[in-house]
Amino acid sequence: MASIRRTLSPYQDRSHQNGGTTTTPFSLTNSPSHKHTTTRFFGFEKQRKPSRSWPPRTPLFTCFFFFLLGFFLGFAPFGDDLTTRPHDFSFEVNRQPPLEDHIVLDKVQLTALQPIVKDRFDYHVARKQLIVVTPTYNRALQAFYLNRLGQVLRLVPPPLLWIVVEMNAASTETADILRGMGIMYRHLVCTKNLTDIKDRGVHQRNRALDHIEHHKLDGIVYFADDDNVYSLQLFDEIREISRFGTWPVAMLAQSKNKATLEGPVCNGSQVIGWHTNEKSKRLRRFHVDMSGFAFNSTILWDPKRWKKPSSALIRQLDTIKEGFQETTFIEQLVEDESQMEATPLGCSKIMNWHLHLEAHQLGYPRGWLLPKNMDAVVPIDKKEEP
Repeated sequence: MASIRRTLSPYQDRSHQNGGTTTTPFSLTNSPSHKHTTTRFFGFEKQRKPSRSWPPRTPLFTCFFFFLLGFFLGFAPFGDDLTTRPHDFSFEVNRQPPLEDHIVLDKVQLTALQPIVKDRFDYHVARKQLIVVTPTYNRALQAFYLNRLGQVLRLVPPPLLWIVVEMNAASTETADILRGMGIMYRHLVCTKNLTDIKDRGVHQRNRALDHIEHHKLDGIVYFADDDNVYSLQLFDEIREISRFGTWPVAMLAQSKNKATLEGPVCNGSQVIGWHTNEKSKRLRRFHVDMSGFAFNSTILWDPKRWKKPSSALIRQLDTIKEGFQETTFIEQLVEDESQMEATPLGCSKIMNWHLHLEAHQLGYPRGWLLPKNMDAVVPIDKKEEP
């Protein structure tokens, strides 16, 4: 009879005797005290590292990994040209090559609109401020004159300041007209007691000069009566004045049977003489109408700039005979014709007119509206047709 004898395994671990676990060729030993796992199979041993996933699959590590990847890819040169030039990061616009000579393009120019748009809306151009002084008083055609002059000033490119001066009190009718014009204005009142009604305009202009000197307004001062007629070119030429400018004025005699020209005789921009037709005015030093000159406002409040005595007060004089207010005032501004500027060049154009069209016998009713109808109403007779 055959017998089977089982011998002790040579791989028996001594730890079995000490109460440990038994290790066989078909068993795996995973002990936390060992760094490697040993597999025994038919006498062969194979060591295996612990199963740990690398890189670790955590959100923080993944985010950090892709951040570094994108950071370094941003510096990597892509394309054929690997060299970096300074103009690669510039914002210059590459202009197209010029067209060939045989190509003809139709060019359309709006010649009528370009000067208006450029002068009216080009705010980058530095313009001198115009200070227009207008004395006014209550009469039948006051509203007509103020509206006509205001509509002209609305067309003048800014900056422009319209100073309107009334006597004794500011009327609400005048204030309503100024507010409706849409231009910058100042409504002043002259409270000086008058001994002669003919001196009214002199004191009103002096009130405006006091205001300009007190507030040190910088600009070109121009005395524009409300009953005169002005062209837009006049205000453009006034802006070119440096110190004192003058030009000829067309005047209609009060008899309305002849027209005269009063103002300078010019040679380019120089004043070499004067136009005058009245023998009584030959004694005047400067033959200029009140609306025929303009001057720099700094002469009033900064005389050192023009080398003038600082104590001299520049104002119009009410003690002077009528017709001599202009020349006595101009003598305070300039010494002679060498300090004057003729405008326009050669005094070749008439830019404003003094017409004397108002009727002296026209009465002015109370308020701006007639309180009642006319005294007489004449019916129109209808003629019977044959």
